[in-house]
Amino acid sequence: MIRSVRIRLLPNNKQRTKLFQFAGASRFAYNWALDKQMDNFREGRKLQSDYDLRKEFTVLRNAEEYSWLLGISNNVTKQAI
Repeated sequence: MIRSVRIRLLPNNKQRTKLFQFAGASRFAYNWALDKQMDNFREGRKLQSDYDLRKEFTVLRNAEEYSWLLGISNNVTKQAI
């Protein structure tokens, strides 16, 4: 008989804050990439590769307006794209 094991994460306040920041950055990167690809599709252009999107996102995250992304691991946003 196989028993299921229930594991609970109990993050402290600092960890909880980081988890929400990672989730927000991931959602932002995903929606940004989706919007870029939808624009490409609507305008009849070729869809961009993951590599090209990630390169463009790196430029975006280094812009002053999006400097908040610098506090988030680039792996979080890379996986979202």
